[in-house]
Amino acid sequence: MPTLETPIEKIPKINPKYRKALGKLGIANVRDLLFHFPFRYDDYSELLPISDLSAGETSTVEGEVAASRQIRTWKKKMRIAEVFIKDGSGFVRAVWFNQPFITNSLPKGKMVRLSGKVSLDKNGLFFSNPAWENATREPTNTAGLVPVYPETEGITSKWLRWQIQGLLRLAKKIEDPIPEKILEQLHLPSLSSALKYIHFPQNPQEYILAQKRFAFQEMLALQIASLKIRSTWKKESAAKIPFDEKSIQNFTKSLPFELTGAQKKAAMQIFQDLEKPQPMNRLLNGDVGSGKTLVAALSALSAINAGFQVSLMAPTEVLARQHFESISKSFSNQNTTIGLLTNSYKMINVCHSEHSEESRKNMDDTSKFRDSSTPLRSAQNDKMVLDIKREELLNEIRAGKIDMIIGTHAIIQKDVRFKNLALVIVDEQHRFGVMQRAYLQQEIKTINDPVKTDPKSVHGAGGLKIPHLLSMTATPIPRTLSLAFFGNLDISVLDEMPKNRKPIETKIINEKQREQVYEFVRAQIRSGRQAFVIFPLVEESKALSELKAATAEHKRLSENIFPDLSLGLLHGKLKSSEKEKVMDDFKNKKFDILVATSVVEVGIDVPNATVIIIEDTERFGLSQLHQFRGRVGRGEHQSYCFLFTGSSTAKTKSRLGALEKSNSGFDIAQKDLELRGPGQFLGTRQSGLPDITMENIANVRLIEISKKYAEEIINDDPDLENHPLLAEEIGNLNRSIHLE
Repeated sequence: MPTLETPIEKIPKINPKYRKALGKLGIANVRDLLFHFPFRYDDYSELLPISDLSAGETSTVEGEVAASRQIRTWKKKMRIAEVFIKDGSGFVRAVWFNQPFITNSLPKGKMVRLSGKVSLDKNGLFFSNPAWENATREPTNTAGLVPVYPETEGITSKWLRWQIQGLLRLAKKIEDPIPEKILEQLHLPSLSSALKYIHFPQNPQEYILAQKRFAFQEMLALQIASLKIRSTWKKESAAKIPFDEKSIQNFTKSLPFELTGAQKKAAMQIFQDLEKPQPMNRLLNGDVGSGKTLVAALSALSAINAGFQVSLMAPTEVLARQHFESISKSFSNQNTTIGLLTNSYKMINVCHSEHSEESRKNMDDTSKFRDSSTPLRSAQNDKMVLDIKREELLNEIRAGKIDMIIGTHAIIQKDVRFKNLALVIVDEQHRFGVMQRAYLQQEIKTINDPVKTDPKSVHGAGGLKIPHLLSMTATPIPRTLSLAFFGNLDISVLDEMPKNRKPIETKIINEKQREQVYEFVRAQIRSGRQAFVIFPLVEESKALSELKAATAEHKRLSENIFPDLSLGLLHGKLKSSEKEKVMDDFKNKKFDILVATSVVEVGIDVPNATVIIIEDTERFGLSQLHQFRGRVGRGEHQSYCFLFTGSSTAKTKSRLGALEKSNSGFDIAQKDLELRGPGQFLGTRQSGLPDITMENIANVRLIEISKKYAEEIINDDPDLENHPLLAEEIGNLNRSIHLE
């Protein structure tokens, strides 16, 4: 007698061939098989007399096999099984292609049920490749709502239905992780009933109810996991960073622009968090160009002014270098020392007030760390940017002489240690893979080892303190996804653009209009502007073909379209130093046009670029296209985005039309979520959640109810000692998903 934990190969009629195929579907035991859910249902519930059949309709008939034969078509070398079925009202043909065994399975006189689409040819009505089964058998493949499952080679839905039907009795032995009281309050079925409903529903209401139950189960576990992480994080200790209003006001007054209302609100939320003795865990959720980096810089300055160190981690060297340069410029009069640490760059920038004796001393102390063989990058207005050796830079960080270190994942390597790190900023956190983010979250807790062992540290004796954490993302997250996936974070939203920022004019372009756009680009360049031409990267595995396409397009545009202009080429296969040179040349107007792949999605800020052409736009999500569009519109001039597409379908026009109508990343993200679904929007691999749960992510009511019950459970039973099955469910969830 099989149990839920019985390996799949121990089930009768499941041989090694099936076991291997089932492994591709993630099915290793009976429990896995029962939780392999259908993704849709074929409705064969209408049982008709043969005389009432109509062409084009999906129907079910039941009758006796009157005759059967095999036909071989010599032209196509195809074998056709043809079976005639009769009931009290008439006859109908059924044909199966390349399934000769059918005639042996359906001998004359056998009672059978057929379900499928009815077609019409010169010989009359017929079923083409219908589902069938013995009329004496309880309906599994016909005469009802028939489940269709995710399949793989060698495993059909019909085979899965037979196997699951034979094992469904074991569902009663599965203990329900959701308390019975909650199920009763929400009018949801028990686990065993839900499994029956989802695999073999009698009507649509049953499988919809089952889907809601399983979506609630996953969402409840997700919300409890978030609350537990939040609770654990809040139990940690962090340095209290006092808010120095005067110094922050002096800094903001020195800026050539005024902060937006959203920036001021987000900054104050962060300052308030930093003053608490528990570590901040906040997500800065902002649109392209909404000023996230400046808010992060304000946060960093507050920590630095209080005597602490700050680290900022970016996903690429390009972006890390850009942050280093922009923050160094912003802090030029702030008496700070900023370091850059990546695999390619080890640099220090000493920023200081014009007449500060302390900054003079810092400059003198720091100058000895310059590698004599490496020239100074710049030396103007007493500001220094140095190239130094990695070990020397690490010593400076360890000694607390670097106020802010900016870099890639290189700054969380084992040999990087801080003296008094109090704030960690992670930019474009979604670009770090799930495992990288999990490692980072854990590493933040241990990154300050010297502090924990140094009673003289600013954190105090025995200081078991961890840094505050600020994450940033330029991919706006719709409210429903924030509720579902970021329950353990506090969220600040930047949904307001700077006042001087002009909306980007966006237009869908077909092939016939291509020349007009090229002429428009020429006119813009004649007026002193620059342009991008983008070939977005579809998949990592296609990087080489994408590179070839971009290289070929660069050649075509250079030789045939803009022979009188200067064109640069930027792609992911270039070394960091090569990318940097191309971008510097573009910024310095050595190139009129930059042909690039998806490496420009983040990390390039060229205010003089006013036109962006994006090729193959029908192949990409709206949020990604919005990110590409954000490479222009960053200066005082009106900017333009042209969406090139080879598709003329109404669906493509409607989808891309969202970009024409709106410059709001939050509006675009919501539309993208509605069109592609949460699985594609987030990436199913990133989410780690089952399809049913992902399909219900947009159900705000479901999320809110799940959160309410999660809070009640955690308040009454914080360690889930009285809810061991829920604890197990959360353990399974934690293995497949990482919450920020």
